[in-house]
Amino acid sequence: MTNDLATLMRQAQDDDPLLALHATTALRREIERLEAVQVRRARVAGLAWAQIANAIGVSKQAVHKKYGRR
Repeated sequence: MTNDLATLMRQAQDDDPLLALHATTALRREIERLEAVQVRRARVAGLAWAQIANAIGVSKQAVHKKYGRR
């Protein structure tokens, strides 16, 4: 399966439920990876955990627990 996001989006809407599930799982992994990269960039740029949490839509504690110990 390809990691091209456009292809994965199309496959996630496929009539074949197994193909759609595989694509949805691959999309979720890619989104998690991208979020981690953006959080890292935000921290390097000096943003506070509260600002990052607000942008993501979670509590400061949740974002710090997920990304703070890396």
